[in-house]
Amino acid sequence: MDNEQNPKDQEIYQSFLNESIEDYKKNHRVPGNKRKGLIQASKNHALRTNIMISLAVILLIVPVLTLSSYLYYAIGGKANHLIEIATKTIYVTEPNMSLEEMELEEDIGFFTMKIYFDVFKRIGKEDYQAGEYSVNFVLDKPNFPERDMKLERPLPMVGDMETDMLYHPDGPFGKTVNSDWDIINHLPDGTVGEIYLSFNHLRKPEELKNKFGDKVEVRWVAVDTGLESKKLYEAGYSVAPIGYPLQVDSTTWSPFNGRDQSNEEVFIDILKFLAKDEKTAEQIARARSLVLKDRIHYIEKNGIQVYGAVVTGPTQELRKLKDYDQIKVMKVGEVKLWNWK
Repeated sequence: MDNEQNPKDQEIYQSFLNESIEDYKKNHRVPGNKRKGLIQASKNHALRTNIMISLAVILLIVPVLTLSSYLYYAIGGKANHLIEIATKTIYVTEPNMSLEEMELEEDIGFFTMKIYFDVFKRIGKEDYQAGEYSVNFVLDKPNFPERDMKLERPLPMVGDMETDMLYHPDGPFGKTVNSDWDIINHLPDGTVGEIYLSFNHLRKPEELKNKFGDKVEVRWVAVDTGLESKKLYEAGYSVAPIGYPLQVDSTTWSPFNGRDQSNEEVFIDILKFLAKDEKTAEQIARARSLVLKDRIHYIEKNGIQVYGAVVTGPTQELRKLKDYDQIKVMKVGEVKLWNWK
């Protein structure tokens, strides 16, 4: 009996299944025009989803990169180290130039750091803003600094050589350069000035202190390093003058504040510090090359002797230096109204 009923049950079940399928197709059929709209809507939804995911990833990456940049410059004192290179380079390569580190600003970006600082010159008894510097570092590599100098008599160029108007007695340029005594003779007495003195032979720094006394102030001396001679210049060397302030700088941020070391000792320490990152120092300096290791070796072997100096004081006192027969070349720098106290 059961075997006879099975085919009927199967037929009923199949009929019911077919009716269900037809009913589903009838009630859920999507017209062709609506089908295209649904497909486009799906594409738009997928696009929006991708955009949102991309934005989320970008918004996550930005703070991660920012944090990584700050950590790169902060951990191990990288930012302070680069700032120290920049500031100390100015002191030993720019005659009569100083900084106010309290005014130095830094801006950290994505693995970049830009520092801004002003440089000052002492003319008479006051410090005047000489210019504005900005140095951009990519990781620890600096680009060429942007300088906005405010000097009335900016430092000149001689051929392809940088010069700070200081000439070594054995160098190639001093023999053909005329002094500016006529210029200083025509400046009024109610002014103070800055002049660059080049000597006809090497001098000990202490000799200058004793010679000029209190009527004028020796601000910076150019140190003989064995690379300023005519022979080496002709061999293709192109080195910038280096030196240091002869007077103690009482400001706390100056490396030449006289608290723990003499200015001569600080000068040597700065050269050794910069020699470890010489390419960075050369990029910041107004120099094509510094050749610090050779110059340090020469100074340590021969001691510090100077071939030039930057002097400031009342104009009438500066004129009197013409009688000092050991001056080979004198060039006038900046001149300001009377401020001598």
